[in-house]
Amino acid sequence: MRKEKWLGALVALFAVQMSHGALARPLAVVNYGGTLADAQQAAFIKPFQAATGIDVTPVSYSGEQAKVKAMVDGHQVDWDVVEVESTDVGRGCDSGMYERIDWSKVPDAAHLAPAAKTRCGVGLFAWANVFAYNAKLLKTAPVSWADFWDTKKFPGKRGMRKSARGNLEFALMADGVKPADVYKVLATPAGVDRAFKKLDELRPDIQWWDAGAQPAQFLVSGDVAMSTVFSGRIITARKQGQPLDIVWNGAISDYDYWVIPKGSPMKDDAMKFIDYTIGADQQAAYLALQPGGPSNSQALAKMSPDELKNLPNTPEHAKNGVVNDRQFWDEHGDDLDQRFAAWAAR
Repeated sequence: MRKEKWLGALVALFAVQMSHGALARPLAVVNYGGTLADAQQAAFIKPFQAATGIDVTPVSYSGEQAKVKAMVDGHQVDWDVVEVESTDVGRGCDSGMYERIDWSKVPDAAHLAPAAKTRCGVGLFAWANVFAYNAKLLKTAPVSWADFWDTKKFPGKRGMRKSARGNLEFALMADGVKPADVYKVLATPAGVDRAFKKLDELRPDIQWWDAGAQPAQFLVSGDVAMSTVFSGRIITARKQGQPLDIVWNGAISDYDYWVIPKGSPMKDDAMKFIDYTIGADQQAAYLALQPGGPSNSQALAKMSPDELKNLPNTPEHAKNGVVNDRQFWDEHGDDLDQRFAAWAAR
């Protein structure tokens, strides 16, 4: 009889623990690594663990969606919350890789920017795709994408992310297309050809990067004269005393999003973590460490004047920049990615 009671109690305990994901494993939160990971550890992960008792394991990656797809297709999902870029949100949602967000259950939904709310993704923060340079290594400061392409006036390698996204828009602006017309031109076959033709000009001088921390490293070491980069990485490097400057002219503003891979056994805890990170206090704490724009508008009142000055989506920056067109990339991304991969492999 005692044995039966003991077994019954053990089964009940197991069921309770499994319902909280305790026996399975810690909540796996995946981000882009580097200073971004450090900021998330301090502003999100440690305080979330302290507040909820939910154990969290941070994981770094370079945005490889194929890995998420393999987990979902194989019904072996080991990641629970994944940071992705806007181009991956719609396509991943359409292909069934991510869970749908029930926005009626998100406490801060009313305070989020419209662009931060998608079918499967919750906006974490705004950032900009820009280019930067080492002020100590250039005699004259570049001011445009035309300068980025001008290797005679500004000798040296150019760091670029190995991706169609961003590079095609930059190429068109370097070729004289106004920021407001970039996606209109890129939506035509002639516009795509024009972008790749412009990339051909720079091809011999390109040094590719794939991890967000690499451009600042390339610039500090002098490996490249200029590099495309995520704005927050350069602002952080400047705080650390590095002589790096951003060119905001022609910047592409965008969001990073949290998604939950389809079939995560810890979906409820994943949503608790996401809800925590978009709270105004947590957003302000994070952006004090990893510069960018908050997805929660209430965080603006908690940010310093210097932080507000460096928002990627200020009216001043937006005037001469581009807002990433998520719908365009949802519709054309696969074709452009394939063409870019073939171009880069030549």
